[in-house]
Amino acid sequence: MICLKCGYCCMNMVVVIVDNPEKGLREDNLKVHEGLGKPCQHLKGNEPGCYSCAIHNRPWYKHTPCFAHGQIEQSVDDVCRMGEYILQKHNPDK
Repeated sequence: MICLKCGYCCMNMVVVIVDNPEKGLREDNLKVHEGLGKPCQHLKGNEPGCYSCAIHNRPWYKHTPCFAHGQIEQSVDDVCRMGEYILQKHNPDK
């Protein structure tokens, strides 16, 4: 699935995240991000379609729940349906 950087998942999904990126992926360095409209502490940016993750390039990121997140897409080349919806809602003229 291709993420469209809408920010929805990073603000609304309940997920286990790494607390301190310098400590890496360790059991004593995990916490629950509750979502509820509050951005994950690693989310950077302030506009749908332009968000990024501050820990996305860490070597251990591919072992996190965030990396494993997906929908029922047929291919890894399919764009995120939630992202399409959020971006359309944010910019209805596009």
